Amino acid sequence: MNISKSELTKAYQAIYSDSNSPLRYFFAPGRVNLIGEHIDYNGGHVFPCALDFGTYAVVASRTDNQICLYSNNFSQDGVYKHSLNEVINKISAPRWVNYCLGVIKHFIDHNYTLPHGLNIYICGNIPTGAGVSSSASIEILMALILNSVFAFKINEIELVKWCKEVENNFIGVNCGIMDQFAIMMSKPKQALLLNCASLDYQYANCSLTDYTLVIANTNKKRTLADSKYNERKNECDELLAILQYKLGDYTSLAQIPPSLLSQSLSSVTDDTLQKRLRHVVSEENRTLMAFEAINANQLLRFGKLMNQSHLSLQHDYEVTGFELDTMVNLAWNFAGCIGSRMTGAGFGGCTISLVENSQVNRFINEIGSQYHKHTGLTAEFYITHPSSGAHEI
Repeated sequence: MNISKSELTKAYQAIYSDSNSPLRYFFAPGRVNLIGEHIDYNGGHVFPCALDFGTYAVVASRTDNQICLYSNNFSQDGVYKHSLNEVINKISAPRWVNYCLGVIKHFIDHNYTLPHGLNIYICGNIPTGAGVSSSASIEILMALILNSVFAFKINEIELVKWCKEVENNFIGVNCGIMDQFAIMMSKPKQALLLNCASLDYQYANCSLTDYTLVIANTNKKRTLADSKYNERKNECDELLAILQYKLGDYTSLAQIPPSLLSQSLSSVTDDTLQKRLRHVVSEENRTLMAFEAINANQLLRFGKLMNQSHLSLQHDYEVTGFELDTMVNLAWNFAGCIGSRMTGAGFGGCTISLVENSQVNRFINEIGSQYHKHTGLTAEFYITHPSSGAHEI
């Protein structure tokens, strides 16, 4: 699914006629979270890897102060232009432009001067709105472009933090740091265990040998994802405040060990909040066990943890829905699949399944056909391998 430099050059030149400046090429992948869902903003561990497809950019310097942005994925929007002499504010549409503007504004707000404008051509092969981080991919891509072209030499993890702040404060989604971190810091054939509270991280060998990661896009529009994501975040903030008042010491929900779950639940009277707490504590524990399983090459154990994660997201965190549950149940009933779960914010989007190499084509054909019969929707499937983070090509 790679796009070559020659293809990118041709596409850039079809939009921007000025070819005097040298072209530079950048790539930021999408990401998939193998396990550890909805606990990044609760101070827990997550276990993502970068995809081998993502967002590309071709960049050339301008002699004026105009930032020109064009996305082939949203060609109907044309070239968006903004002068660096003007204050950058969030605009009503198109949304992809705001991800770019937010990153530019963040550099300027941190007293980094952009000495001249840029022509930027963007294209990607990440399904948008599917839960594999097309938005964070654009944010990291823009941060990498500005840091590299203008030689700012800002630390990669600092850039990750900035992009999260853009998502929170400029876009208005109260996400954690997982997406941006995985997209910037991933390595080939590795999955990344990230402590979202401390930002300590370590890698696990994820070559998988006899198995393949298969992403299935349900093509259910995630119309509730942002609002429900913020709602779950607020519920967890309320939970933490209750537990801090009654039990003391906790700084995050994921800090609660499974051995103290019963005691913690008894301090919460609201049934919904009890379910949210059960998910966070159990998912944190599953994620740590999944890291151990991958390192020990215990893939059957890892697959069972994926299945348990989905059930928790379905019943305790309530972020799945008919389409995701249908796709996962079909995968569970497929003999060559050893684990499947929803991935991302939920309410539509994607599942991730671990499938025997020899059964991948049959899995795609059979699951796709059955899913269409049950939902009327046509799923899209992506075979992927853990890949490298954002880089200049």
